[in-house]
Amino acid sequence: MAEVIPKTRPISALVEADPGAVPFSVQKKPRLDVELEGNAVASSSAATRRGQEPAKKRNKKSKHRLPDPYSNGDVLWRDVRDLLGADVADGIVEKGDEWKTPFQSGEEVEVEVSALSSTGNGLAVAPSPRPPWVVVVPFALPGEVARVKIHQHNQLHSISSLLEIKTPNPTMRDNSRIKCRYFGACGGCQYQQLSYDTQLDLKRNVIVKAFEHFSGLPESSLPTVDATIPSPLQYGYRTKITPHFQRPPKGVKKLEGSTKPSWLNIGFNANDTSRVLDIEECPIATPTLNEAYGPIREEIASKIMTYKRGATLLLRESLPIPGEGTAGTVDPDTAICVTNPKGKVREKVGGKVFEYGANVFFQNNNSILAPLISYVRDAVFAAGGDPDRPRPTHLIDAYCGTGLFAISLADDFEKVVGIEIDKDSIQSATRNAIINGLQGKCSFVSGDAADIFSDVEDRREFPRYQTVLIIDPPRKGTDEKFIDQMIEFGCGLVVYVSCNAHTQARDLGMILGKTTEDGRRYVVESLRGFDLFPQTAHVESVAVLRLKEGGT
Repeated sequence: MAEVIPKTRPISALVEADPGAVPFSVQKKPRLDVELEGNAVASSSAATRRGQEPAKKRNKKSKHRLPDPYSNGDVLWRDVRDLLGADVADGIVEKGDEWKTPFQSGEEVEVEVSALSSTGNGLAVAPSPRPPWVVVVPFALPGEVARVKIHQHNQLHSISSLLEIKTPNPTMRDNSRIKCRYFGACGGCQYQQLSYDTQLDLKRNVIVKAFEHFSGLPESSLPTVDATIPSPLQYGYRTKITPHFQRPPKGVKKLEGSTKPSWLNIGFNANDTSRVLDIEECPIATPTLNEAYGPIREEIASKIMTYKRGATLLLRESLPIPGEGTAGTVDPDTAICVTNPKGKVREKVGGKVFEYGANVFFQNNNSILAPLISYVRDAVFAAGGDPDRPRPTHLIDAYCGTGLFAISLADDFEKVVGIEIDKDSIQSATRNAIINGLQGKCSFVSGDAADIFSDVEDRREFPRYQTVLIIDPPRKGTDEKFIDQMIEFGCGLVVYVSCNAHTQARDLGMILGKTTEDGRRYVVESLRGFDLFPQTAHVESVAVLRLKEGGT
């Protein structure tokens, strides 16, 4: 039986949407989840740019909760402000009217969508004669007229559920592209109705807007954002899924019959809610995971009365690991499904093999990792028009995880060191260096990336202008302490890989505003997205920075 991860809170059942109605979402008092991101300094400066107090002080004074800087809610607010116009939005805020919604909760209204937010939602200006206000419409596209139901109010905007597309966008929407019967109800995907080229263009625009809103940099200091690199697989790419289910309702003593009870939902969260949709398969998950998921659902259903609380399942694709329950003849390239959070996972990226704990972070789209590594390698060793530029010889991989970049690029360097705060990941990275025969070249240190250069044993072994620094932080990005150390060390080249272009933009704004002791500055040589999650609004952003005299 698949291993399950207990939840501390049971999850309420969701009334199922008609799977034939696409897009359509039935929701009841959903809430907008806001991630806590950023550090205290960044939070304060971001709030100041919006003419507001830092989040902690604001929330104590007001019953209205503003989103934390760089969170999805904050990103959405910037798009709302852009749509209304900065002068209009700021004028309403100055009057103190930004919470005076013109809608009632539960009100149904018809709106025309004008733009797409960076979070993948349609944005519509409230129809006249209502005052300037924005309605957020999930799964709707610019130019479409939609009937929606208002259910939540925030600063200058209200969140709605999509009831019906009255007038579709004939050039953008093609519902025949949709491969999931739950699209429009499930919160996992936003873009299945779009062509893949359109998705890539939208993701490029997310990065453009992120730097406009959060970097504080003049347009002249940044290169043109290049076209988003596509994923080789647009469906069937996701190598990890975590479906979940709720405990039996109170009063239910036993199962009636042998089929799955109607109240049991095993699947994923509905859009903008914590309720679970009953979903039998996920088209963006790999075929291996979907094949394993069906029998797991049946087994959970047969034993549901033994659960006293809800639980989360783990399904992770892996290649067989010799000696890990693979007795007999096993094809080393035939994928299996790992369900034990304490188990091990193996996968290949290019010519390298990686093993790690099933509960450890690793990118979930294997198909695009080799192109990503190749792009970073080409950027590192590009001559850049300077024939006297020394060839990079040393690599420092901050936030190295299980060693993806350090090990994949090790053959190109004399010495590589990786830094990671998670000890389980460091153990995996060290083991991966041994598996790939790189233990003499690669070393991994368990430490805080904020103190990365103090964790490098001897800086003299890393000649500054021939050292490359790779940064691949979590969504909250880096912080000023790390950036100050980075500037002091002065690596010749920095590659910043980010799962959150908005905190990346903030960090690059700080980096480009600082100067090394010998008067050098970093400049951004290239900036582009990678589509690690097709059919969703998410984009990975890669920036290449080079240290130059005077920053020219």
